[in-house]
Amino acid sequence: MKDENRMKVFAGSSNAALAKEVVDYLYIDLGQSVLERFSDGEIHFFIDENVRGEDVFILQSGASDANFHLMEIFVMIDAFKRASAERITAVIPYYPYARQDWKDRPRVAISARLVADLLEAAGSNRVLTMDLHSPQIQGFFAIPVDNLTAAPVLTRHIKNLNLKDLTIVSPDAGGVGRARVFAKRLKANLAIIDKRRPAANVARVLHVIGDVKDRDVVIVDDMVDTAGTLVQSAEALIKEGARKVFAACTHPVLSGEALDRIENSQLEKLIVTNTIPLNEKAQASEKILVISVAELFGEAIRRINRGHSVSSLFV
Repeated sequence: MKDENRMKVFAGSSNAALAKEVVDYLYIDLGQSVLERFSDGEIHFFIDENVRGEDVFILQSGASDANFHLMEIFVMIDAFKRASAERITAVIPYYPYARQDWKDRPRVAISARLVADLLEAAGSNRVLTMDLHSPQIQGFFAIPVDNLTAAPVLTRHIKNLNLKDLTIVSPDAGGVGRARVFAKRLKANLAIIDKRRPAANVARVLHVIGDVKDRDVVIVDDMVDTAGTLVQSAEALIKEGARKVFAACTHPVLSGEALDRIENSQLEKLIVTNTIPLNEKAQASEKILVISVAELFGEAIRRINRGHSVSSLFV
């Protein structure tokens, strides 16, 4: 069993606020390092303290510039490996390229597997993440992967809304398992949106499967990207007689015109977590509420460091 004093947490540039919350929960200081760019854009990183024999955790999320942040964590992992850290855990709250986890057509890359291979090649000994788009991505790794869920913090807040005749809605067939977890926790009914996706980032809602008439509903998903599916789902639910429509997701990607779509939609509120930092405009939106998952990550890091079970955090 490791001594917690031999644990150090470092952060990339993608989500400094979450990293600060995590180390505050652990009552430790953030590791000292310098992360900068050369004038041509190359990443330069060095560790500003001794990490020989330490249990190192690197927090880096796949935020708005996923390609840059991935290269950043590869460089960081390599530096810690060469500095003789005993174990290196890549803490990736939002795993980038997770949607490209299978060959949906001929001659395409399985990019989620490529990211897994690169994390291992860089020298990562373990990965800690949250709400993978496809849980089977864990099987792409030959190292331990802990896939936390934001369901405990999201359902806790949904309970506080005191909604009546609650129905949890999955925005597609692939998310039914996730929606069922929420419905069980909240003792709610379950409904499904029948959706087709003719092209990337394009969705077409066909109809609602399940009873939502005169009920408060919450759409749950792992992420909101362009918000096209979310807004169409809300419209379809209102047409089917839903009283109020809320939404909850773990990863607020919110690319393109997502924020404008949400602002102009029939959604009462979109509840998200801070796995990805929001820009100032999104932070100011009255329709978006951010819930912190810092305690979940902090507790997982503590248990991994001490050699304790992490499984209870998945429930």
